[in-house]
Amino acid sequence: MEWMALGLFVAVCIMLLAGYPVAITLAGTALLFAGVGEIFGLFDFSLLMAVPNRLYGIESNETLIAVPLFIFMGVMLERCKVAENLLETMAMLFGSLRGGLGISVTVVGMLLAASTGIVGATVVTMGLLSLPTMLKRGYSPSVATGTICASGTLGQIIPPSIILVLLGDVLSAAYQQAQLESGNFSPDTVSVGDLFAGAIVPGLVLVFLYIAYLIFMAMIRPKSLPAIPLEERQAYGRSEFFVRVLKVLIPPVVLIIAVLGSILAGAATPTEAASVGAVGAIILAISQKEFSFARLRETVQQTTLVTCMVFLILVGARIFSLVFRGFGGDRAIDEFLQNLPGGTFSAVSLVMLAMFLLGFIIDFVEIIYVVVPIVGPILLGMDGVTPVWLGIMIAINLQTSFLTPPFGFALFYLRGVAPPEVKTLDIYKGVVPFIAIQVVMLGILALWPGLVTWLPNVIYG
Repeated sequence: MEWMALGLFVAVCIMLLAGYPVAITLAGTALLFAGVGEIFGLFDFSLLMAVPNRLYGIESNETLIAVPLFIFMGVMLERCKVAENLLETMAMLFGSLRGGLGISVTVVGMLLAASTGIVGATVVTMGLLSLPTMLKRGYSPSVATGTICASGTLGQIIPPSIILVLLGDVLSAAYQQAQLESGNFSPDTVSVGDLFAGAIVPGLVLVFLYIAYLIFMAMIRPKSLPAIPLEERQAYGRSEFFVRVLKVLIPPVVLIIAVLGSILAGAATPTEAASVGAVGAIILAISQKEFSFARLRETVQQTTLVTCMVFLILVGARIFSLVFRGFGGDRAIDEFLQNLPGGTFSAVSLVMLAMFLLGFIIDFVEIIYVVVPIVGPILLGMDGVTPVWLGIMIAINLQTSFLTPPFGFALFYLRGVAPPEVKTLDIYKGVVPFIAIQVVMLGILALWPGLVTWLPNVIYG
């Protein structure tokens, strides 16, 4: 039976590599294996009677309501030129430094991550607006493309992040399961707000590491990261420029504080804060005179499309995990991880490595809903593993899946808008240092878990 579970997992990976739709692949392959297992007496088909209850659990989960609301907020902000204004202003602010454009892109990526959280929109927008300018100023194509791709993926770790909302839902169930299996019948819970609080410090440290890398590159290869000429930076007077900075920065910062602040202060749940963000994005678009009913219709359509994709994958993943457990795959993985030499450290390291490698071929949503429900209860039952720390480790690991060739989505997004003279190999070379930085970040969090747990402990005790 365990070999059937392994075969199911391998078959899903092969089908995904062949280009078949993710949700249909997860559900269809699982049902096919269940039918074969029933024929040979290896699977109890009555287990599939639990599918309706699982699907009802998805649709009635209030936490997941935050997903379409955060997506709406991000799409609306992307269409009201927040990114364009931020990029222009930050470029003038940091333009006197070598590597200043790269630092500007990183800072804007951080601000967009905290206000939109949508990787595709961020990478495409910054690719269209900043890549031609960076190339024109003499930036190395690999440095320019790597910076844009990496900065665009910050939306996966800096709250409000869709990945943290989804992880919060999955880890909450995994944590309760781990406690029940250990004999605790009044289990504690972990919320999306806990993950949001835990992600803030690691997210800022990651931004600092990106900027430190760009400064280092500017020192050893100054010609590849030149400064903006003085005459271009003096297009505005000092007082006029100060007013422009305030005008551009204050609206998104206020929105960020309203959304994150309400969650961290305990004044609102993530779902309620997401609705505040959605309304705030509309108000921001109106204040920027970028709102129209046509734009609202486009935003709603895009939100519906992305939300349906996420939920359809979730349905397929629930069917897959049910069949995988029916073949005893969860027991086999539990025994394997528990018997590893080195205990908890080896188990967590192996799971992180497996997720990193899976990120080369499948999307973060599939990893969250296929892998985390299987390994989560096992790891959370081990000594020293807390749900918030594990969640942030997984989030940063999954962030690399957007950058790892050949199927990293950020690479596809940028390739689609990059000028013809930028080669695909340049993009691949450019993201390698940033992937290394994210791996280093995982090591830092493994050595100092307090970077994750300090802020949630301060806020929630």
